[in-house]
Amino acid sequence: MYIELSDLFLLFIVGAVVLFWYQGLQVREHALRAVENYCNKLGLQLLDQNVSLRRFWLRRDDKGHLKAWRRYNFEFTTTGDERYSGQVSLLGNRLEDIQSEAHRFSD
Repeated sequence: MYIELSDLFLLFIVGAVVLFWYQGLQVREHALRAVENYCNKLGLQLLDQNVSLRRFWLRRDDKGHLKAWRRYNFEFTTTGDERYSGQVSLLGNRLEDIQSEAHRFSD
């Protein structure tokens, strides 16, 4: 049995896709933890305990290295009656910023 170059190339592509997917899950978990901390600090309630990927791009960091930039959306509430949305951005594994809509504070 011989392994052809096309088989090795296909195996490499499949491995790269699996690695990219796995790293994406780790970044998503990091984003979720950051949003949970943000909501706890401001007294907000994170709805659905979830962040959803909205944008993906390749950008350079401060050192000039090309990294994956991701923006996730999340929803939160202050009073339990209204839903507000927010965004969290990460460059690689580094948190860039968290933004939230203007919202009411519970009395």
